[in-house]
Amino acid sequence: MTLEGGPEHAQNEAALTQEERRKYSPLSVKQKSQRGQTALGGCKVDCHLQRSKPKGLLPCSNQDKEMKIEEPRGIGPFYFFGGTNGAEIVCSYCDNRGWRRIYNKHREDLRLKWCETKSLANYSNFREGKHLVYQIPNNKILTTKIGLLSSLRQFERVSCKVKCGHGRRTLKMEEFIPITFRLDVKDEREIFFSHFAQQEGKTGVKNPESCMWICKPTGLNQGRGIFLLKNQQDVAKLRLKLQSLEDSQANRRTPHCQTQAHIVQRYIQTPLLLNGRKFDVRSYLLIACTAPYMVFFRHGYVRLTCEVYDPRSKNLSAHLTNQYMQKKNPLYSQLKEDTVWSMESFNTYVNDKFQVAKGLPRDWVLGAFAKRMQQIMTQCFFAVKAKLNQRPGFFDLIGCDFMVDEDFKVWLLEMNCNPALHTNCKVLKEVIPRTVVETLDLTLELFNKCRLGKKTFPLASQQDFVLLYNGALEHVCSQRNNSSEFYQKIVDKNHRTEPRRHKDGTEGKKGTGSPPDNPLTEVTATVTLPLHPNTSMDECLKNCQEEDHITSSQTESKQLQCCDCLTATDDGKQPKT
Repeated sequence: MTLEGGPEHAQNEAALTQEERRKYSPLSVKQKSQRGQTALGGCKVDCHLQRSKPKGLLPCSNQDKEMKIEEPRGIGPFYFFGGTNGAEIVCSYCDNRGWRRIYNKHREDLRLKWCETKSLANYSNFREGKHLVYQIPNNKILTTKIGLLSSLRQFERVSCKVKCGHGRRTLKMEEFIPITFRLDVKDEREIFFSHFAQQEGKTGVKNPESCMWICKPTGLNQGRGIFLLKNQQDVAKLRLKLQSLEDSQANRRTPHCQTQAHIVQRYIQTPLLLNGRKFDVRSYLLIACTAPYMVFFRHGYVRLTCEVYDPRSKNLSAHLTNQYMQKKNPLYSQLKEDTVWSMESFNTYVNDKFQVAKGLPRDWVLGAFAKRMQQIMTQCFFAVKAKLNQRPGFFDLIGCDFMVDEDFKVWLLEMNCNPALHTNCKVLKEVIPRTVVETLDLTLELFNKCRLGKKTFPLASQQDFVLLYNGALEHVCSQRNNSSEFYQKIVDKNHRTEPRRHKDGTEGKKGTGSPPDNPLTEVTATVTLPLHPNTSMDECLKNCQEEDHITSSQTESKQLQCCDCLTATDDGKQPKT
């Protein structure tokens, strides 16, 4: 899994300050218990320390197992937070609402469970409509490199079978994903080896950087396990290593641990540079509700390298922009604030440096670039929409990383579950807490409205997030689709009979009467979308996604509705200055 915030925090938990440990660590509760401190309304319960410890730590001693903790009881609401990524923000949010933190993740009387890892234990006691649980259990089909690649490939194959309508088309993968091969599939890696040899033969030794590729493990993050392939020697070493691993796996009767699968991806040779430095953009995809789906987009921030970009550099920190890699640079402490830009600063820079030179529209970053990111993210969501675990209470915040090349083409690099929620610089202190708070506000509002059967819109808590997809419209479409056979009989009957006459003796004319002309057509304020009879909702989406999008009613016209299209329109929501 691409747990962006989890592994680093779990490994570095010992580096937390004593104050943070007292506030957020399960061990601190046991220490308080020993000192005689009692939680509000708490009662002592037996609980092994081992059950609360992060996975991978040493087993508890017998003395530890006999220790007791103070678990809050009585009237809730209660919440459970596992891990450390975003602990201060999430816990403060819950505490301010009067919720009380518990440390036994197996309890069923909680309201919210926020966990970094997706172990079975975190979902074993889940109750639909009662619990809110962070991270959709099978989000790996979107947030691992092979998962995303496979989902998009399958979606593209299905989309190719759909006849193009008069509306907008879906994106081809080559338009937003660099050429990618799976190294765990023998046929694919052989194609890559052959492709690389041909490519190097064309470019020769004069410009070896022009045929550079980047190899990434499918489920790791923060730059771990990534390396570059610059020449045939690098590829030969990789080939031998893969063959050796394959042989060792074949010789094992029972392979205890599978090796990390990798992908190899064409390196973006000509990235757009900011003051000579490489960068990427972190944006957010929020699935605030899965039944029905409510999907949002939010701007994030820009991540830059410490060093000026040099494609010949052997230092990975010159090629990878994430903070984990940049911290390895000896100058990071001095340049830290300049390695993260706000989207407003990025927009100003592009306006000043490139608007005239490249013929860009003003505010390209907050306009065209934002639309393109929304379009790509919506297509990725559509690729997994029918596969994700849809149970009331699941929600997810996904970090999406984009790169822009010197031709201002937008590329999706990857999607990360449990995105890093650090606030170690000025821009992050502004962006991250607002993102997490609005994530929880939107999720809670939608959860309560769905649970109580209330009208969804308007959303009082919506501020910086932009609505990409409203699954409630799909539900209406599905209901009408289920009764399409009945309506079809009416249509056929009308076609066989003479035009209906009104009581005054005049013939009814198309477009003049109030009754609908075709019950199989859903008419909205701006578009007429035919509903396809005798198909499931997912098939309906596949048939309709080439057509214009469904817009909401007049009361929701300001919301961005991408129910049946993969394009995003600008509703004016931009980062606040």
